[in-house]
Amino acid sequence: MAEERRFDVAVVGGGIAGLVAANRAAQLGLRAAVLEQGSEERYLCNSRYTGGSFHICLRNILSDEDTLRQAILEATRGFVSDALAGVVAREGRRVVRWLQDEGARFMRVSGAEHHNFVLAPPGRSRPGLDWEGRAGDVLLRTLEANLVKRGGAVVRNARGRSLIIEERECRGVVVQQGEHEISYRTRAVVIADGGFQGNAALVKQYICEHPERLKQRSAGTGRGDGLQMAIAAGARTVGLDRFYGHVLSRDAMTNDRLWPYPYLDSLATAGIVVGATGERFVDEGRGGVYIANAIAKLEDPFSAVVIFDHAIWEGPGRGGLIPVNPHLPAVGGTMSGADDLVALARQLGMEPGRLVDTVRRYNEAIASGTLATLEPARRTSRHAALPIAAAPFYAAPVCAGITATMGGIAINEHAQALREDGSAIAGLYVAGGATGGLEGGPEIGYVGGLVKCGVTGLAAAEHIAQSCGSAAVRG
Repeated sequence: MAEERRFDVAVVGGGIAGLVAANRAAQLGLRAAVLEQGSEERYLCNSRYTGGSFHICLRNILSDEDTLRQAILEATRGFVSDALAGVVAREGRRVVRWLQDEGARFMRVSGAEHHNFVLAPPGRSRPGLDWEGRAGDVLLRTLEANLVKRGGAVVRNARGRSLIIEERECRGVVVQQGEHEISYRTRAVVIADGGFQGNAALVKQYICEHPERLKQRSAGTGRGDGLQMAIAAGARTVGLDRFYGHVLSRDAMTNDRLWPYPYLDSLATAGIVVGATGERFVDEGRGGVYIANAIAKLEDPFSAVVIFDHAIWEGPGRGGLIPVNPHLPAVGGTMSGADDLVALARQLGMEPGRLVDTVRRYNEAIASGTLATLEPARRTSRHAALPIAAAPFYAAPVCAGITATMGGIAINEHAQALREDGSAIAGLYVAGGATGGLEGGPEIGYVGGLVKCGVTGLAAAEHIAQSCGSAAVRG
């Protein structure tokens, strides 16, 4: 007979969303278990790697609710429902205050709005991966310790396999622990195991034909187990074809000093991004996340190249906390340079006339104010279009770096999983990167992964407590 354990709440996934949900549930009198697939003391996940910036659409998370709600609706062109946008806008500030009460420390790391609340200590301003003893790592250890003090548990080496559905309600989850399957019988389950960016088969099914040509700008542990369990239980999904990521040097595929930083968004949004033929294929003005998604969907995602000039290299190239200039060449990123575009095209193996014509039409459109007539059009509302005119001219081969999938399981404002008909699956909740409908859509609007974790984690725990008749929910 399979082993059975009983808790009030089982949370699948030990990232920030899962630990927020479990701790809040414990605060409200529920016994919670976090079921984490990793076996290490400091198991890897995207939350462990995070730089720790809490923002909403790159706005100050303490901005007024209506401003933030409008920012979400505008960034996603209405893909996020008004109800969900309202919850994120209203509860974001509460997430920060709640985390501070849990022992988290924040600091301001730059003059940018989205850097007003960054987990301390922040990562160092240098290329490569830097997480130990910083930002997300510190927060996860703090939240785990708090949960244990509250009588909860973090169970490692526990990978979710199936939900226990009885009479149309979720009453637990079956996990694989080593060679054994164990049933966790509960009053509610929270799926909080992140996206599916680490599952090549799912990435190929939903995002692009060549997942092997995307750089995992993540821990690679988001396998989509929760997503697949929820689908099997009748949950609806939304927006699975979009991801959050950045434009990386193609050398990041083999050089670990080139990810997660520096990324090349500043060059791509100021200059142009071309394919193998030397022609543009994306509106660079929509930002690095949008460009990364466009690169991923190319017939050959390794064919993309960023074209820019000396003025862009010395201007936007020096922006940001970990600027691409000088870090890209310093840590081994490929850059080609030439005094004219013909020579540059030949270095790239492109037909020179095509690249020269692309740059000419682009520069003329900037000068005449007709960027909207280009194919594809180039917007300037978010990122200025700069001419490519000051020699030397440069090219950097790039790839799409995928950090986290944006789509997932459809939820309501209480973080309950929804069926195709819009009804909630009783006892089943979703938090963090496993959710769908909170960002993405046709505009690939980025709202903010960490605020999404916090808001949905609190919402799930509080609705579970309310449903169970536990302590006062907003106490």
